[in-house]
Amino acid sequence: MSSTETLALKIQLGQEAHTIARQFAVEQTTPQKGKQIYLNTLAVYAVYNYLKWLQIDTALEKGDSWHPLKRALFDIADLVIPNIGKLECRPVQPGETAIYLPPEVIQNRIGYVAVQFSERLQEVQLLGFIRTVTISDACEQIPLTSLKPLNLLFDCIPEAVVQPASASQTRVNLSQWFENLFENSWMALEEIFASIDEKKFALRSVSSLSKVSVARARVIDLGLRVGNEPLALIVAIAPLPEQKVEVLVQLHPMGEKTYLPSNLKLYLQTESGEILQEVVSRSNDNFIQLKRFRGNSGESFNIQVFNGNLTIKETFVI
Repeated sequence: MSSTETLALKIQLGQEAHTIARQFAVEQTTPQKGKQIYLNTLAVYAVYNYLKWLQIDTALEKGDSWHPLKRALFDIADLVIPNIGKLECRPVQPGETAIYLPPEVIQNRIGYVAVQFSERLQEVQLLGFIRTVTISDACEQIPLTSLKPLNLLFDCIPEAVVQPASASQTRVNLSQWFENLFENSWMALEEIFASIDEKKFALRSVSSLSKVSVARARVIDLGLRVGNEPLALIVAIAPLPEQKVEVLVQLHPMGEKTYLPSNLKLYLQTESGEILQEVVSRSNDNFIQLKRFRGNSGESFNIQVFNGNLTIKETFVI
């Protein structure tokens, strides 16, 4: 197994990404340019989703790749991180062993992320990262074997840009989920899980809640910032009479991992911190969940995930 295989992180590409890529591609004068822009757009969107999962602010529409004239003139796939700079998200097609750097992306980049496509364009792999300072002006290609782990990307991003992992910044309003209004970091299960089997398992595990239930997931990595062992926190809700809501909370592994790490703790707490439920993962658990609970409109609660060193806490209001 090569080093790039061990670094890869799968990212699911949903309908929204393909709709934008198709819109940009049909504006072009040749099929070749249209294909280039289609792949560039998907590569940018994949990295955008990855950083969104980790609660890192980006300005997707501020990049040159989102500018009609600039993307038509140049081969660009940039993603803006406000007050930091631009990441170049370079597509890697099947069989390629290096990422190609057009002259227009050699300068004015904080680094490069390699985004590998499969024959089907429903998911990609983020193979790794390399900083601009390690690249000479004359360099046109970077071998995939030269890529570094994705966590090195965070060396370029000040801590202030990343929301703290120990606590959420705002309450998650569950009542708005019934109106299809979701916070940015909470995504559809189909967008979170890379493989068909993962999707089916996650959907099946919450399907018994109610036919009218709403389920969303947030990717967490407990501060590891490596990306090769992310977890998915799933919250599903269903309406009950008298403005009550039933809630189901699960923690799942992602990507190539079949089982959760052992000794992960999942808590249900009152907003003041009193523990109401606790479940601990074992080495052969492919997911863990809290017992279903009910709440009244306006009530708040905390969900906390703890791995022995770091904690992620989300506060919800029904």
